[in-house]
Amino acid sequence: MEKSLPDVIGDICDPKESSVAFVRDLFGRLGEKWSMRALDELAHGPLRFTALMNALPGISHRILTVTLRTLEGDGMVSRTAYPETPPRVEYALTPLGESFLCRALSMVAWAQDHQQEIETNRAARR
Repeated sequence: MEKSLPDVIGDICDPKESSVAFVRDLFGRLGEKWSMRALDELAHGPLRFTALMNALPGISHRILTVTLRTLEGDGMVSRTAYPETPPRVEYALTPLGESFLCRALSMVAWAQDHQQEIETNRAARR
């Protein structure tokens, strides 16, 4: 017998307020425009700051710095500084970041599969 959506939600989601707040905060951080785009670029391999900035047209130096620090703090991205002159720093996805991105891509696929339906619904409400 197939479970109902409320049953599935109950099996997966921890109803404690602390867990709900954590998930909302994390989704807010990872769903932010530049976070997802940075993770997407890093999925192709490690990048230096300037290369990552060039891959994200429109992002400022400050916003990229904040975004990378946030992703690093959450364990999604690693920062490796090489003791060279001039200094070289590379950013890469961690296994945690790869795990998140794999799951997020299923949501991207869902959005693309339903784009026309959603756009039709939006247009009907205008």
